[in-house]
Order: sequence, then structure tokens, then C-alpha cells
Amino acid sequence: MAASLGRIRHLCIKHCVARSLSANLKDSHVFLCSRKGFYTCSQVWSGDVENKPVKAEKISKAMKSYMERAKAYNDFMQNEIEEYELGKRHLANIMGEDPDNFTQADVDKAIAYLLPSGLFDKKARPIFKHPYEIFPARRASQFGMDGRPHHYLFYTGKPQFFEILHNISAKHTELTEVEMTERGKVTEKKLNPARFQKLTKTALETLTNETISPQHYLNFCILMDRLITHPLARRAEEFIVKYSKKLDLGSQAVHRITPEKDENGREYIRADGKRKSSRATVTVYDQGQGDISVNGQDLTYFSSMQDRNQLLFPLQVVDKIGQVDISCQVKDGGLAGQAGAIRIALAKALCSFVSDEDIGKLRLAGLLTPDPRTKERKKTSQPKARKKVPWKRR
Repeated sequence: MAASLGRIRHLCIKHCVARSLSANLKDSHVFLCSRKGFYTCSQVWSGDVENKPVKAEKISKAMKSYMERAKAYNDFMQNEIEEYELGKRHLANIMGEDPDNFTQADVDKAIAYLLPSGLFDKKARPIFKHPYEIFPARRASQFGMDGRPHHYLFYTGKPQFFEILHNISAKHTELTEVEMTERGKVTEKKLNPARFQKLTKTALETLTNETISPQHYLNFCILMDRLITHPLARRAEEFIVKYSKKLDLGSQAVHRITPEKDENGREYIRADGKRKSSRATVTVYDQGQGDISVNGQDLTYFSSMQDRNQLLFPLQVVDKIGQVDISCQVKDGGLAGQAGAIRIALAKALCSFVSDEDIGKLRLAGLLTPDPRTKERKKTSQPKARKKVPWKRR
């Protein structure tokens, strides 16, 4: 099996086509001039001798260097793709499959079967992908044969990124001018900033194929926030979606519990929650006075302000402080775990008393997502889970 798999390596790079760069020299006669760095490119000419081009074209050192690198990469990629195809055929023969119909999904299953791994990080496990899926894309030439850059922001060092910043700022200025012109004439509903999640730094680097510093990414976030919160931002919603992800703040995947009524006719919801070893049952009464009871006590049951704030956080997100009554029964675990169990149970119960938009706010705040973390076990020959025995020379 090892002999058949051979040297299966996982290589990828964006195909850099050098043919387009050398297209101007196709069917040409190139003669070396006496001056270094100059070439005479006389096209095959059948017309009048007087109109025959005789001007020498200078090719910059950067362009020549790029053409050499592009050719080297093309040869390198061609060689690696051939190795990948050969390795895939060997892998198909090992698994007894048809090499011509052996897909990438079959390759992944075969690698997982032949090279099993118990590593937790999937990036550390053996993989066998097409070279184009592994290595980052390579940018094409940013300047012409005469050495002049194509992009007007070339000398900023990050032309694609700064073009995005320029477009965002220009769109904001355009909306501001429209607002000044139509002041008092048109009233539009503002966009909800919570519905738009800006591109992450990694996604922005993938989009621009450029390395972006944290400070530059912060500038991008500031400009996007200014644009999204603009009074006329709804007119630029299509532009905003290019550099952000529109979230659905609806109530899908959230189970709404049907409210019940007590002897006084008040609606109430009962929900359960857990955190570490703590278990909590929370009952929320609608149209209340803001009373909170934890195992028969008020908020002083939790001596830490952090635990109290954790319990009240769901009410703060949906603006229900002082509008509902809460009764909590919690057991096991410590105070921090009990506060976490009450918090998630309270957030589940509030879903039946709030709108879909408020449910979206609870989801974005992470209040509807259970926390599966538990205390890490103690390790052998160690005093605690991570703590090590002090080293002594003697």
C-alpha cells in the first residue's frame, strides 16, 4: 500500500497564466540590442515599409522576473497535478474502485480508512486533496509590459483592500448628499445593524488576496458600521451585502413553549437549563412586577455581582427587566454553574413572550446556545488538570 501511494503530497496554487503576458511577442522576431534591458520586437510585416514599426519596447525588470516566476510555477503545478492524478489512481486500485470514476469524496473516505487518526484537530489529520484546494491563490501581474501598474492604488501596497475602503466611503458620502437634498421630504426605515455580520479578517484577506493588518481591518469595520447605521442605508443594502453577511433574526430552530395559565389567569412558562453539574428549573410569569426568587431567596442568593449580572442578562437583552416575575429552583454545582444554568433556562422561557427580532438578539448574544464545557479531569502524576509538579535538580 505504501509503495502504491508513493509520495502523495497535497499541493495547490492558483494557475498563473503566462501565455497572456507573452501574447504580444507571438509570431514576433526578437533581436537583442546593444543596451541591456532593451529588445526590438519587429512583428511579421507584409505591408508598406514606411509604416513598419521600429520603436523598441522596454520590458521592466519586474515584468521579466514575474514572467520567470510564472513559468516556474506553471511547470511546478503541472508536475504536482500529474503526481496527484497518479496517486489517486493508485488509491483507487488499492480500494478496488474504478480509477476513472474515483471522486474526491471517495478519496477522502479512502484516506480516512487507510490512515486512521485520533487527532482532535482535523487540520492535523492526513488528507489528500487536489493541489488547487490546498495552497493560497497567487496574484496575477499588477503591471504591464512597460512596468506601469494596472491599478490606480498600486502604490498603497494593498490596492484591492484600499479600493474597498474607498468605495465604502464614497457610498457613505453619496448617501449623505442625498440626505441633505431630501431633508424632511423622505423618511425611510433604518437598517438593523444586528442583521449584518461583517466579513471576518480571514474572509476579507481571501476576497482581496492580500495580507491585512488588525489595524486596517479595524478601519474596515468602522467604515462598515458608519454605512450600516446611516439613515438612508437601506438604499445601499445591495452594496452592504457584498462585504457582510445578512443574518436571519427569525425564530427558526427555536422551540416556542405554549404558555400555561395559573389559578389567577396569569400566563407562565417553565423551562429547564444545565451548566456543568448544575440543574435549574425556571418559571417566568408574564405581566409581573420584576420579582426574582432563587431557591426561596432574592438575588442575594448569589454573593458575586458577576453571577447576578449573568442571571439578569437575558432580561436586559430583550428589555424585560421589571416586567416579568421569575421563580428559580437550582441544585448541584457551584454558584457560577448555577447562575449559568438559570441564564439559559430563562432565555428559553422568554422566547414565548418576545418577538422574533428579540429572539434573534438572544441568539446573537449566545444565550440560546448551551455551554457544553465541563471541568477537565485530573491527570496522573500531576497535582491538577494542567498543573505540573515543580522540577527539582536534586
